[in-house]
Amino acid sequence: MIMEYIKLYNGVEMPKLGYGVFLVSPDECERCVTDALSVGYRLIDTAQAYQNEEGVGNAWRKSGIKREDLFLVTKVWISNNGEEKAAKSIDESLRKLQTEYIDLLLIHQAYGDVFGTWRAMEKAYRTGKVRAIGVSNFQAGRFFDFAHYVELKPMVNQLQCNTLIQQTGIQPIHAEFGTKMMAWGPLGGQGVDGIVKSEELAAIGTKYGKSAAQVALRWLTQCGIVAIPKSSHKERMAQNFDIFDFTLTDEDMGKIATINQHDTGTINFSDPQFVKYLIETYG
Repeated sequence: MIMEYIKLYNGVEMPKLGYGVFLVSPDECERCVTDALSVGYRLIDTAQAYQNEEGVGNAWRKSGIKREDLFLVTKVWISNNGEEKAAKSIDESLRKLQTEYIDLLLIHQAYGDVFGTWRAMEKAYRTGKVRAIGVSNFQAGRFFDFAHYVELKPMVNQLQCNTLIQQTGIQPIHAEFGTKMMAWGPLGGQGVDGIVKSEELAAIGTKYGKSAAQVALRWLTQCGIVAIPKSSHKERMAQNFDIFDFTLTDEDMGKIATINQHDTGTINFSDPQFVKYLIETYG
């Protein structure tokens, strides 16, 4: 299987396409990840809050794939924020994932004691428990504030990003700190619909014998953005994976740039009511 990679600023190489397990039930997770690995995915994205890290661990352990050939991603949830709690949660994630190290560890939400959490993550990085560290759902202002003050700059920021939510505004700020972007919801989700049925994307795909969804994923990877589509169907997993045998032209990329609708996403992570909900429910 063909795969392309991006290089993080510390030299770690990360697959541009992975499999995400958000909203995959703990009971289904092992089967889904097993199917994804058999298709060819080697990056698996999970989180403490998804409550399915065990399924990921069971699947890769039974797959026969060497650990060094995998790229496992998980995230510290807001209830585990703070240096001491985060450190314990990292060890718990290692146990559930059945691994001695995590390839990429992210702070899941931008609130609570994120600086304490980051100190625990920096320590885990320096002791070899983690190969790369970053953040998730940090919008532009919050990201700049955080990245400005921490010693190790975030290597990745995972955001809602796709052809309709192109996140162009934050990209110069990422570039300033050497941070790469990772896209959740690469085919829609969370208030976004129409990508897989897009006439514009389908028209571009016709030239290459590809679907609108495949064009949408290829656009992300050509932009240097890591995509983590999710599907519980093996056939769809295979279709999503089959995007590295064609290249979108500059004209194609320009057309896709014009369909941007919600540049920063459909969730306002800075909304006081959203922050209040996060902190009062999970903090």
